[in-house]
Amino acid sequence: MGRTQATAPPGGALDDAARAQRQAHEGILRRQAAREPAARTYARALPIVPVRARGLTIEGADGRRYLDCLSGAGTLALGHNHPVVLESIRKVLDSGAPLSTLDLATPVKDAFLTELFRTLPPGLAERAHVRFCGPAGIDAVETARALVRGATGRNGLLAFTGADRTGTAGSLDYASADIHAPRIHRLPCPQDYRAAFRAGAEDGAALATRSTESFLGDARDETPLPAGVIVEPVQSDGGVIPAPDAWLRRIRQLTADRSIPLIADETRTGVGRTGTFWAVEHSGVTPDVMVLSHAIGGSLPLAVVVHRDDLDTGQPGAPAETFPGNQLAMAAGTATLAHVRENALAERAATLGARMLGQLRSLASEFACVEEVRGRGLMIGVTLVDPQGADLRGARATAAVPGVAEGAPEAPVMPGSGPHGPRPLPAASELAAAVQRECLRRGLIVGLAGGSASVVQLLPPLTITDEQAAAVLDRLADAVRAAARCRGGDTAAAP
Repeated sequence: MGRTQATAPPGGALDDAARAQRQAHEGILRRQAAREPAARTYARALPIVPVRARGLTIEGADGRRYLDCLSGAGTLALGHNHPVVLESIRKVLDSGAPLSTLDLATPVKDAFLTELFRTLPPGLAERAHVRFCGPAGIDAVETARALVRGATGRNGLLAFTGADRTGTAGSLDYASADIHAPRIHRLPCPQDYRAAFRAGAEDGAALATRSTESFLGDARDETPLPAGVIVEPVQSDGGVIPAPDAWLRRIRQLTADRSIPLIADETRTGVGRTGTFWAVEHSGVTPDVMVLSHAIGGSLPLAVVVHRDDLDTGQPGAPAETFPGNQLAMAAGTATLAHVRENALAERAATLGARMLGQLRSLASEFACVEEVRGRGLMIGVTLVDPQGADLRGARATAAVPGVAEGAPEAPVMPGSGPHGPRPLPAASELAAAVQRECLRRGLIVGLAGGSASVVQLLPPLTITDEQAAAVLDRLADAVRAAARCRGGDTAAAP
């Protein structure tokens, strides 16, 4: 009679498999920490190891599943591994076509440009040229900057505070370190509640408009003008701040009157993200230059600059780019642009985004730490503040308000208000980081934005379903509740 072989119970086998997954997961993270610099950003806040992904869902090496509302910093308009994107890539691979072609003409590039021109604002599409540059948004911003310098013969650039650090701000700050680079002038962005230089009862948009008018001077005088004005229709890393439509129209008028090229940085906002195909369409503005990246590559690196044909100096680009001919990215981009256009996903983003914004705004009435919920389409930000900072801030409110003499008798100041309107509570970056961690524990990936990283940012793919959106909101609300409770104090909003 032979020996009976012992077998582990099914539960034990599952436990062993789970343990092995966990060990592999932790080993990869340890090696990353040892081999990569501390400067890594997303990986430090999101200690996960993605191994499979589809649509909104990511599966980690430890077997856990996550709802991804970061979407590769907005690069995944259709989510992970969308079938139309994968099929477009396979076709190029199977065709034997070259994968990198410098700036040579190819059928793949021709198809991409044809689809891109179908989506451009009509006023620009009728007379547009497209420059392929390096694969990142920062490369496109630098290309746009060089373009307007060459076209105008001027050497300055006007930007606005809080611009995207991976697009506008990152590029411009890098450029300003170069003694030969043009001077970068920064004016306040049009934000009402946290206007950087708020004066009296003037709202942020009015102040930003007046500052721009003052800087540019009268159209008939000899005020030195910048080579261009660059603006994000919705600031992303700046804290998810939509530019008011009236303000953007006024900026367009000011620049047109002075023959200053207006550059729209659509690195994060393009391809339906905000509820229109391009975010400038909300205001009806037609820019002279558009900076495009992220979603236009269908998840692969691609960046282009679209500009009016009369800005083309006819000179070859300098320096010559090495990677403007990424065929796989162009094919994936063509599929993404066409799918968004043909399936009205921008309109879907507008409808679903408005519903999500409305539901998230209920958090402000439930939690004192939620200052504001704002955004456009499926580009949403939840601003977190420290309610316990009200007393200290309130005691200094009168002296901090421009136009009120120092030492003057203080009027009663309610928490969150001042003599000239609402005053912001201190930004809560630690609370925002705690909310991000609590979201991850609940299987939800979110980003952080704003100068103090106190804005929880949602950038779900345009393909997110109603059921998935409900799950995202439930997990986020639960995470805010848990993080606020852990920090202690009264989390209920004041009446």
